[in-house]
Amino acid sequence: MYDVAAGLIRAGHRVTVLAINTPKHDQPADALAHLGPNLRLVTVDVDTRLSPVKALRNLLFSELPYNIERFLSDAVAVRLAELLREDDFDVVQMEGSFVALYATPWLDATATLPPLVLRAHNIEYSIWAMLASRTGNPLKKFFLSTMAKRLKQYELEVWQRFDAVAAITEADQQRLRQLGCHEPVVFIPAGVNLDRFQPDPAIQSKPRTLFMIGSLDWLPNQEGLDWFLAEVWPRVHELYPDLEFHLAGKEMPVRFRELQLPGVTVHGFVESAATFMQQYEVMLVPLLSGGGMRIKIIEGMALGKCILSTTLGAEGIHVRDDHDILVRDTPDAWVEAIGRYYHGQLPADLIGREAARTIARLYDNRRVVESFLDLYSVVQQRRVETA
Repeated sequence: MYDVAAGLIRAGHRVTVLAINTPKHDQPADALAHLGPNLRLVTVDVDTRLSPVKALRNLLFSELPYNIERFLSDAVAVRLAELLREDDFDVVQMEGSFVALYATPWLDATATLPPLVLRAHNIEYSIWAMLASRTGNPLKKFFLSTMAKRLKQYELEVWQRFDAVAAITEADQQRLRQLGCHEPVVFIPAGVNLDRFQPDPAIQSKPRTLFMIGSLDWLPNQEGLDWFLAEVWPRVHELYPDLEFHLAGKEMPVRFRELQLPGVTVHGFVESAATFMQQYEVMLVPLLSGGGMRIKIIEGMALGKCILSTTLGAEGIHVRDDHDILVRDTPDAWVEAIGRYYHGQLPADLIGREAARTIARLYDNRRVVESFLDLYSVVQQRRVETA
């Protein structure tokens, strides 16, 4: 989201960002001041903290998914309506299903609406359905399944409010079309500002090291890490005891923050993902559930890292196994790939260089911004034709 906004500014456009300011990710009013006067940041404080009482009340009395309801705020809706009255916007883009609800019903009262574009980060209900299918806890399965059903109903309804949908992967583009989204449904990948992800020659990666970095308040990341630590790491450590695994990420649950496993170093939140990635050699993405595109894979590839991922983790990214990424899905295959790396039989440097070339060719943020501008032109023209 940041790179799209920054890219639009660099392309000479004015951008207003209306942001929900949560206790978890609270930001000052000048957080984006470095992007210059053509970027206006408007924040509204919303308490999105998880509440067992509210979750239970939602489960019993609401049809709206709890993970959507948490972001529901009359103050945000009022501020959005005020902004639309104050300025003449060419387009309004909403980022993901969690804020798509602001396309309805409050905007019905707005006299003249600019075209509405949804940036579909994921098909959210499918993620929760995957999580529900793999849990053995009956209560957890019931809760996750209920949320998945409600999310599906919510998403199918809210998608129809938009003039266009920008899917983050080609697979999601096809799924959205099959689910009845109005055209245009276009594929616009996540991009990388390559200026921010240039390898620092002063940083040398430590040999025989693996690492993972990601948002660990996201259930699919937790599930994947639990799988790696239970099914892969014990065997890897037994075979290669001097191999190191480094873990970084924000909002770590206690079970990860307090890990006491041999060979594992927990860093917690790190100020610079790029610096952290360059300190170690092979990046791991053990994702078992999810959708959309893994931005951290794009960033790691841009830095020339050799990445070992599951098929789902690499979904939607134009990569080739054993060329610019390693794709493995079973514990045995992960242990074998890591063993090849340990013994110097894996051309990790070559795979990393090919990864960087792939990103430069296909995922430069400037191309992504051009695709958004093309989409904006299409929806504006359609609005004119139907006026």
